[in-house]
Amino acid sequence: MSTIKFVKEDKEVVTALGANLREKALQNRIDIYTLKGKLTNCGGYGQCGTCIVEIVEGMENLSPKTDFEKRRLRKKPDTYRLACQTLVNGAVSVKTKP
Repeated sequence: MSTIKFVKEDKEVVTALGANLREKALQNRIDIYTLKGKLTNCGGYGQCGTCIVEIVEGMENLSPKTDFEKRRLRKKPDTYRLACQTLVNGAVSVKTKP
């Protein structure tokens, strides 16, 4: 088991190892999309890049960045991830809509 702390929402979610960050956020009513993202998101297939989150703590507990993430986030800080491409393997703190 691991935990995901959503900093802005002050909410902590307990999850199984290997859980998808986007799915866990949506299951727990955590809004990860801006208005544009709500209208144009791809549904978690890693094609749009609208589910960007900032990892505050626990980057080492996440799956490695996918090639798509590396391309999509190349001009963003190293702490940014796409929630739909991120698997959680330990405790992590996340800021939504950075």
